[in-house]
Amino acid sequence: MKIHRYITGPLAVNSFLVVDEATNKGFLIDPGGADRKLLKFVSDNNVKVEYIVLTHGHGDHICGLKAYQNAWPDAKVIAHEEERQLLLDAKMNHSTVTCGYGLSITADRYVKDGEQISVGELTVNFLFTPGHTPGGMSVYVGDCVFSGDTLFAGSVGRTDFPGSSFSALKRSIEDKLYVLPANTRVYPGHMDYTTIGTEKEQNPFV
Repeated sequence: MKIHRYITGPLAVNSFLVVDEATNKGFLIDPGGADRKLLKFVSDNNVKVEYIVLTHGHGDHICGLKAYQNAWPDAKVIAHEEERQLLLDAKMNHSTVTCGYGLSITADRYVKDGEQISVGELTVNFLFTPGHTPGGMSVYVGDCVFSGDTLFAGSVGRTDFPGSSFSALKRSIEDKLYVLPANTRVYPGHMDYTTIGTEKEQNPFV
């Protein structure tokens, strides 16, 4: 697979376009903002984007959703079932402040912990990793995990929002992420990449 990172939206979210090279099918993780380069790449390379995956419902991670839905009308939006309320409520998800307009989103599919989908020849696994939000999830495919705002390089997601919980975040990281192989590459929702092994050894928060 090929992973393409685009830094998007008002708070510099990492939007990841993951493409299965064998079939040219792909999925987008966290549409933080509409990005012309991303849209052009998909169009120029005839990538079939089948899914738009939301690791969580905060406004900075969903501001670009409508633009991508317009560009790829067949793409299905996926979120965790515990994130339903946050996505629906523009006040709770802070989209009015972050995006400049309120967003109330209903996903096409709500998943549970451990569910999988196939994108081309890729198997995409959803890991329930609450704490930053009640329905936060990480996306595990191949030797990579896309951790949203759960785990960062040398840091973790904020837990001072309504519905956040540091104890839940810590359990999510320990029970769902730190059990992955040490060489698993971590692609977070903000900032740079890291690995599970590095974070287990050096992350001061967990």
